[in-house]
Amino acid sequence: MDVAETLENLPPGGFVLVDTRRRASWDHGHIPGAVHLPTADIPSRAPELIPAGTDVVVYSWGPGCNGSTFAALAFAELGYPVREMIGGIEYWARNGLPVETADGVTPGKPDVLVTARTA
Repeated sequence: MDVAETLENLPPGGFVLVDTRRRASWDHGHIPGAVHLPTADIPSRAPELIPAGTDVVVYSWGPGCNGSTFAALAFAELGYPVREMIGGIEYWARNGLPVETADGVTPGKPDVLVTARTA
C-alpha cells in the first residue's frame, strides 16, 4: 500500500495513520493527518482514540528504527488490523511529501537519490 496515495483518496473509515514517536519528534515534524500515539501509550490510549476494528498504519523515524515494529505489535495485541509504513517519516520527507509542524504544512522537496516521484 502506498500510504501517500491512499491518504489522498481515503474512503470513509479507510485507516488511521499513527505516528509512534516521542512528543519532541512529533513536534519536529509529522505527516499531516496522522494521530500522535507514542508506542508506550498504545495499550492504554488506543481504545479511546481509535475505534476497535479500524485499520491502523504505524510509522516511526525511518528504516534504521524499529519503533513502528513494536507499535504494530502493541496494536495487534489489542486486536487491530495493523501495518507498518516502511521508511517512516524520514523517507516520507525524502520522497518530497509534505510535513507538518506547529508552523503549518511544508511542501516536501524530493531527494532524487531515493524517490521515483516527480511531483
